[in-house]
Amino acid sequence: MNTFHVTHRVHHRAEDMYDLVAAVEDYPKFVPLCTELKVRSREHHGTHDVLIANMTAAYKFIHETFTSKVTLDPRASQILVEYLDGPFRHMENRWRFRKVDEGTCDVDFYIAYEFHSRALQLLMGAMFDKAFRKFVDAFEARADVVYGTPGAGSHPTVQAT
Repeated sequence: MNTFHVTHRVHHRAEDMYDLVAAVEDYPKFVPLCTELKVRSREHHGTHDVLIANMTAAYKFIHETFTSKVTLDPRASQILVEYLDGPFRHMENRWRFRKVDEGTCDVDFYIAYEFHSRALQLLMGAMFDKAFRKFVDAFEARADVVYGTPGAGSHPTVQAT
């Protein structure tokens, strides 16, 4: 199974970064490899929302669509994505947002995945690994566009594979 984990300090509010990641419909505008994302359903469950979404990832001639359950939990500042259907044997990712000060937060991104097919793993594995390494940067760049560029740069604080 492939895993990737990074904690990245960004100069944006934790609430803003949470909102940016929770706006899954916007992913095709800026997320690496994401060419389409459709929310099939959205339900409110007390303190959190649950979405069922189809995401299409594409690279050159390969297009794969998968379905995920996305749990948006603003109280915990966490977003959990659980795989339901598609080209993976297993896929789970988690976002956490921790306030550092009023204009800075740590964004924690974790993903674990394994393709059903060995052939697809060989074709897409390296591209997915590269894309996941760029995810937090892509969200930070999007935050700069949406919320304005902060004065200071960002700094990765922890990275492990």
